[in-house]
Amino acid sequence: MKFQLKSCAALVAASLLVPVAVQADDDEMDFGMYVQKKMHDKSKKLFGIKKPLANSAEGNVARMPGQNAYDLIELAKGLKAKILTRDAGNKADMFSFWPNENEPTHLIFCIEGSDEVIGSLDSGLDKMNPSVQSIDLEDGSVSTILRGMNRCDGIRTTAWGSVLATEETSSGQAYEIINPLDTENHTVTDRAIGTIVTADNEMSMNVVKRDALPTMAWEGLTVLDNGVVIGGDELRPGDWDLAGDGGDDSDVDGGAIFKFVPDVQHIGGMIDKLEDSPLVSGSVYAFRASCREGTSSSFTVNYGQGCEIGNGSWISVSAADARRDANNNGATGYYRPEDLHKDPTYTGPGVRFCWANTGREAAQNYGEVICGIDSDPMLADETIASIVVNRFVEGDADFNSLDNLAFQPHTGNLYVIEDHSNGDVFACLPDGADRDIKTDGCVRVLSVKDQSAEPTGFEFFGNGKVAVVAIQHSNDDMMSDYDDYGTDDIVVITGFKLNKKSDD
Repeated sequence: MKFQLKSCAALVAASLLVPVAVQADDDEMDFGMYVQKKMHDKSKKLFGIKKPLANSAEGNVARMPGQNAYDLIELAKGLKAKILTRDAGNKADMFSFWPNENEPTHLIFCIEGSDEVIGSLDSGLDKMNPSVQSIDLEDGSVSTILRGMNRCDGIRTTAWGSVLATEETSSGQAYEIINPLDTENHTVTDRAIGTIVTADNEMSMNVVKRDALPTMAWEGLTVLDNGVVIGGDELRPGDWDLAGDGGDDSDVDGGAIFKFVPDVQHIGGMIDKLEDSPLVSGSVYAFRASCREGTSSSFTVNYGQGCEIGNGSWISVSAADARRDANNNGATGYYRPEDLHKDPTYTGPGVRFCWANTGREAAQNYGEVICGIDSDPMLADETIASIVVNRFVEGDADFNSLDNLAFQPHTGNLYVIEDHSNGDVFACLPDGADRDIKTDGCVRVLSVKDQSAEPTGFEFFGNGKVAVVAIQHSNDDMMSDYDDYGTDDIVVITGFKLNKKSDD
C-alpha cells in the first residue's frame, strides 16, 4: 500500500471524525491487520464491491432441484447472481466467450471428463463424453460441439475466429475448432492419430488436432493475436514416470511453461479454413530461468534448483515430447502450473501474463501466482534473456490451492480461484507505487457452499462488470442427467463496479 504523511492539523481534524473507541482499536492493532482492515473499508473504491466476505462458507449445501444461485454461493455485499443453466456437462471447467468477450452470444465450455462411451448417436457411432459445449447466454440452452477428448480444460477464442481447446492429461493434445455454433456432436475417435468425425461418421472439416503445439497436461494458456501460444504443464515435481519404469521420478522438476511460435504469424482478419490458422506449424520452447544475467552465446547460463524467478530465456523442445525435453534440458519446473492469462491492462513492450502454481495445502505449500513479461513474444533464443518472471501473489493458510485466474478488464485486478471444499474467489489489486513488486492486497468475494464442488472457469465480460463461474463436479445424486451425462451449474454474477480510476 502507498501511504502519505498528513500535516498535524489534518490528522487532528480527521481524528474528530472517528469514534474514540475505534481510534484506540487502530492504535493497538497489529500494523498488518490495520492495513488489511483499511483495504476492506475501501473495498468499493479498490474493488468495486460494497463489502468483501470475511470468511469462507461453512458447512455443506448439497446440490438439488429447485435451488437458486444464492443456495450455491455466498457473495460479497453488492454483488448479485443468477443461474444461467444447470445442464452444463459434469466437470465444466474453463470457458471462452463467443464470438468475443465484448459482445458475446455464447460461452464455449471445456468439460473435464475422461474419454468414455456413454451411449450411441443416431448414426450408430459411439456417443462419447461431452468435451466442448456451447451455452446460449440468452436462454441457457446447452449444445455439445465436440466429444471424445480426455479432460478438456484450457480453452480460448482466437483473434482469427476459432476456438482452441486443450486436454489436461500427460498425453494432452490441442484441438482447433472453427464455426463452433455450427458444429454439433463431432467426435475424436482416435486421440493419437487425431481422427475426428462428424455425427454422420464423416471426416470433420471444423475440428483438427494441432500436432505443432506441445503434448502436455494443458491447463491455462493465452493465445496472442499473432498466433503465439503460452501455456503451462500441470505437473507436480516428482510426479511423472520419466524413466518409463512404472513409477514416479523424484528428479522430475515439475511443470514447465511452454511457448509456441508460429512459422507464419497472424496479421489480422478472420479465417474460413483451418489450414489458414497460424497454429498449423511452428516451433515449441520451454522457459528456463537463469540465476545469472546474460544475453550472448558466450555467457554461461546458471539454472536449476533455486532459479525459479528472475530473467530467463526460451529453450527449444520438440512438440511431441515437450515434457521430457523440457525436463532434460533444464527448463524451470513449478508446482502444478494451473490457469494462465495475459494482462489486458499491460501497456509495455511484449506481453505480461500470470499463472497459478496450485501447491498443496496439506503440505503447507499454499500456492502462488507468478507473473512474467515476455518483451518479444516472437523471439525464442536460449542465449537471450528476453523474459522476466516474479512472484505476484503468495498463498496462506486461508487463501490457498490457487487454480483459475481472471483479469478484470479496465481495472487490472486479478481474480484468483481456489481448488478445495468451500472454495473461494479472491480479488487481488495490481502492484501500486510501493517498494515491493507484489499485489497490494486481496479480499474474498465469493465462496461455494457445496463441499463436493469447487469454483472454476471464472471470467469477466469485456465490460468488467459481469462475470461467470462454474460450480464444478458437484454430487449429482439428486439431479437428472442431460445429454446422457451428469451436470454442473453455471452462474452469472453482476454488480461489479469499476473503480474511479477505471471509470475515468
